[in-house]
Amino acid sequence: MRRSILRLTAATTALVLAALLVPLSLLARSHAADRATADATARAHSLATGLGQALAAPSGRRAAATVVNSANGPGLPRTSVILADGAVLGPPAKVTDAVRLARYGRAFTNEPERGGRTVLVPVQGVAGGTAVVHVQLTDEQLYAGTLASSLAFAGIGVGLMLLGLLFADRLGSRLVGSTRRLAAVADRLAGGDLTARAEPSGPPELRLVAGQLNHLAERIDGFLTAERENAADLAHRLRTPVAALRLDAEGLRDAAEAERIAAGVAALERGVDEVIRTARRPLRDDADGPVHSDLAAVARERADFWLPLAEDQGRTLAFTAPPGGGPVWVRAEGADLAAAVDALIGNVFDHTAEGAGMRVAVTGDGEGGAGPGGLLVVEDDGPGFPDGRVAERGHSGGGSTGLGLDIVRRAALESGGAVEFGAAPGGGARITASFGGAADGSDA
Repeated sequence: MRRSILRLTAATTALVLAALLVPLSLLARSHAADRATADATARAHSLATGLGQALAAPSGRRAAATVVNSANGPGLPRTSVILADGAVLGPPAKVTDAVRLARYGRAFTNEPERGGRTVLVPVQGVAGGTAVVHVQLTDEQLYAGTLASSLAFAGIGVGLMLLGLLFADRLGSRLVGSTRRLAAVADRLAGGDLTARAEPSGPPELRLVAGQLNHLAERIDGFLTAERENAADLAHRLRTPVAALRLDAEGLRDAAEAERIAAGVAALERGVDEVIRTARRPLRDDADGPVHSDLAAVARERADFWLPLAEDQGRTLAFTAPPGGGPVWVRAEGADLAAAVDALIGNVFDHTAEGAGMRVAVTGDGEGGAGPGGLLVVEDDGPGFPDGRVAERGHSGGGSTGLGLDIVRRAALESGGAVEFGAAPGGGARITASFGGAADGSDA
């Protein structure tokens, strides 16, 4: 924008200066020529008066030649007198049609083809016919001093151009600065900093944009706050039926069954509490520090959680991790990783028949093509994805909400990874989620 303003100002100023200074320069040139012609005409008339007296003397031609020679000098226009018989007193001069016309008693100026200007003044009353005073002006004499004035005009034009560019640069700097500040605020909002606000500055249009951007930020913040509160309220409403379910579990006569169901209800209560905390948690800012979690530890803990249910249904749930039990640090919250693992394992329970086994594997540090970060692979022995189609958010086709796989997608993408869906060697489903490495690039 700044360069565009400078180019526009330069072009506009150049056009205005050209429209103003070029006519002024031509006018100065014409004025100089008219002034030189007037001076030459006055000299010619004065010489004509002196010649009339000189030619009337006995030694007329000699006296006239003296008068003519005195009229010539360095820097003066070449002056000659052409007598009626064609003789020339002073510098050589040709008898042209203009000279013949001047012999009829008419004084005028003539512009020869070779350039310059000629002043012709008749001298009447001379014995033998009319003589003509011939004053020849060259182009240099006609336009003397115009070069200096043209250079002065050019200097004025350059000065005005530089002054205009200076003002345009200051204006462009102000506009660009205001625009960049607005862009910086928009970037902060896009990064999740909903406290960012623009300081109105610059022209009225940019002030209006700043005000509208602030209004948009407030509206977004209000909408997100309302959504978080709604999610927290909905989760809080689940406390009552969960509490009733826990009381019913405690009243079971089979102690082992009661303990198992109570453990599941307790996990459900923890999940509800986590939903409330997550909903009311403010958006994370990168300034809070790097996020990292041990993918292997989280996946192992969730696999152990689901193992009793798998055994009750006659399923095998195999878990493999990097040799040595070392951590696999990835750039994600532990709660988000746990939700992703639960979604993948839960889908196996929901969409495969009892007895269908599953395998959960974690690799990291470049192992298995993971690169910096880690891979989470979940395979099952079920029928696989119907028609090779993967459910989209909100659409399942299998009687569920279709949000489980979207949880996995979001967790992987937010960490800088991706999710791939395919078929397991036995024909079941295979889901591979890659997670980016820890933000600090170390083992956290």
